[in-house]
Amino acid sequence: MTDASLSLQKAIYASLMADAGVKAEIGDPARIYDAPPADAVFPYLTLGETKTRALAGIDGAVEHDVRLYAYSKYAGRLEIKRILGAVYDALHDAPLLPQDHRLISLRFVFNDAFRRNDGETYQAVSRFRAVTQPN
Repeated sequence: MTDASLSLQKAIYASLMADAGVKAEIGDPARIYDAPPADAVFPYLTLGETKTRALAGIDGAVEHDVRLYAYSKYAGRLEIKRILGAVYDALHDAPLLPQDHRLISLRFVFNDAFRRNDGETYQAVSRFRAVTQPN
């Protein structure tokens, strides 16, 4: 059996890479990284932390707390908020197909956008809650 968290991450990545709205905001091909290169072109997304735990009451179910980070150097919050909107549109209630697992739900939880200490970069976190079950 494959790891549910890894399968979900791959499905989220594939969905974001293929989404026209995401590509319109962060480039085509979409600039989405696990670890961004030192010379990464802005704006871009990174795969953030994930937390998983067994979900009581549903046989084999796993609850996932998934975070994605957006980065922008646009002067103001417009670009970062457009990226967050595209991520929401691509993932909220998306019918993803993680390998060897069934996605029961994928729901938006919150966004948080802020200016980093360098005074030039905006960063945002987008958090989703997913529930999977083995096939």
